[in-house]
Amino acid sequence: MTDTALVIFTPSGKRGQVAIGTPVLAAARQLGVDLDSVCGGRGICSKCQVSPGFGDFPKHGVTATETALSEFNAVEARYDEKRGLKPGRRLGCQATIQGDVVIDVPPESQVHKQVVRKAAATREITMDPATRLYYVNVREPDMHEPTGDLQRLTEALIDEWELPGLTASPRLLAKLQTALRKGEWSVTVAVWQDHDKGTPALIDIWPGYFEGRLHGLAIDLGSTTIAAHLCDLRNGQVIASAGLMNPQIRFGEDLMSRVSYAMMNPGGATEMTKVVHEAMDTLARDLAEEASIPADQIVEAVVVCNPVMHHLLLGIDPVELGQAPFALATSDSVKTRAAEFGLSSINPDAQGYMLPCIAGHVGADCAAVALSEEPYKSDDLVLICDVGTNAEILLGTSEKVLACSSPTGPAFEGAQISSGQRAAPGAIERVEIDPITKEPCFRVIGCDLWSNEDGFDAATAATGITGICGSGIIEAVAELRIAGLMDAKGLIGSAEATGTNRAIPDGRTHAYVLYDGTTEGDSLITVTQGDIRAIQLAKSALYAGARLLMDELEIDHVDRVVLAGAFGAHISPKHAMVLGMIPDCSLDKVTSAGNAAGTGARIALCDISARARIETEVKRIEKIETAIEPRFQEHFVAANAIPHATAPFAELGKVVTLPDLSFNTGPGGETGRRRRRRA
Repeated sequence: MTDTALVIFTPSGKRGQVAIGTPVLAAARQLGVDLDSVCGGRGICSKCQVSPGFGDFPKHGVTATETALSEFNAVEARYDEKRGLKPGRRLGCQATIQGDVVIDVPPESQVHKQVVRKAAATREITMDPATRLYYVNVREPDMHEPTGDLQRLTEALIDEWELPGLTASPRLLAKLQTALRKGEWSVTVAVWQDHDKGTPALIDIWPGYFEGRLHGLAIDLGSTTIAAHLCDLRNGQVIASAGLMNPQIRFGEDLMSRVSYAMMNPGGATEMTKVVHEAMDTLARDLAEEASIPADQIVEAVVVCNPVMHHLLLGIDPVELGQAPFALATSDSVKTRAAEFGLSSINPDAQGYMLPCIAGHVGADCAAVALSEEPYKSDDLVLICDVGTNAEILLGTSEKVLACSSPTGPAFEGAQISSGQRAAPGAIERVEIDPITKEPCFRVIGCDLWSNEDGFDAATAATGITGICGSGIIEAVAELRIAGLMDAKGLIGSAEATGTNRAIPDGRTHAYVLYDGTTEGDSLITVTQGDIRAIQLAKSALYAGARLLMDELEIDHVDRVVLAGAFGAHISPKHAMVLGMIPDCSLDKVTSAGNAAGTGARIALCDISARARIETEVKRIEKIETAIEPRFQEHFVAANAIPHATAPFAELGKVVTLPDLSFNTGPGGETGRRRRRRA
């Protein structure tokens, strides 16, 4: 038996070997993981709660048994008895590492709260919601006409509002008679009827005239983050937004890792469904509390997500999505009670709607992006990239639209990066490197100053400089290329070759020191050769997917590019183009759509005609399967170079001149400027 164990913390992705018997809290601090504690490890404050994951984790190369943590001790048992621990939770100051394990740090246990960058964009939306309020006068009962109260309510809705029929749950039948009599046979009802004009459903009932408002949730369920917007169904106004990390991250950072977890662990899919349901319901409660509205006034929810999330949310085993032909249980839109999405805290009769999926790996979130950005109405050729752990790409015009997905992985989110972290205060998010002095400056989340500006140190004293998030690592790698510190193959030069002592040896390669806070007790933040490789793999997958769609249309250029998602809103078009993440295009034609999937969900929530429209358009979108296209691999390999091995990137050349150099790594990690000799 070894004296150390591998510990992997999510959502940060930080990992390392720690001594057997190390408390989880101490292991977190040793590895630079953001885990809170204010009681000195005495098991009093409960801020260090964690959720261990057990089972096979192929992505992490770990099998964690339930003996990987010590058994409950007396301190934890006392805390659980007095204040209660959620099922599966442990106190990080009390539980000790006994074997390889994956440990999730929930949002409430993080000192620096995650920033979920999926705010609602301003958008004019046609209002035609599925759930509406109706005020009606109901005929009183008559012994000579023995009809029930529901039948007479239905009759009133037909007469006054031309609504055909009505269904009601037992809960509402129990409320109906009291409401009618208290309101002296006048009631206000909330009724749901979708675009297909099927039988309306009674959602709630109030005696007399109800002056409150109805609300709905638009939820973008991503593999990394979950974002939700609480909308007023009268005018579409977003009255509160919130987000959190998807707790399924501890089962795997990318989609195929979660499919593998479900395959290899009996009950794994059920476990992942449970945690995402809990997270969705937590978001709903938080939004109702923030908006100061009763949770039962949330009467509808629209959800968009990728196919794996789609299946796990609905309690469907995703195993078929892990192997060709990537068959979905259903590709149609889903209509069900919102409780089936895990939303148990809102109105019990609230209805749920999920947009249709396009194909096995192109989901309802891509359909939502299409609804928001409408490539099927475009006169010019538009490329839309919704980038996250899994990129979904649309290309087309009003004549034809193509779609594909591409497995970019979690590097764009800051995962698999040596100093990487999720977006949180203290994380480096913007980077510039002077091409003459080779010195960097940067900005961190939570501070508007650059690191070379007066007052930066004081402004960041509370958070420190904790790591680098996705937008930061993307800009850092691009800036290394622009400044001549890294060649087109992605190799960082030595201090001698680059002329800066910030290029330091790192094994057989080199790393670039972005920030050295070790003398102040902060971290040493570097960009390593491994970091660059992770970004190369991610950006190559994105470019290859886009290029594959362009091949299908037999074109070499696009008219404009739209970057969607949290990534698209926080990375400059110049840096994206320098990396070669997207095909060459005039930089003034590269724009951000923000959280287009979330916007599409809001449109579908507020306008039932939009649901009908996207259900029709999805059937016209042509899906290209990257997994079985040999050209995808060809494009992927060529795209490994920065920006590209063969594509000229002429439009980029008008704005940025990239140094023509090559760092050849020799024995001992020494580098020179001579070019590699071809074999």
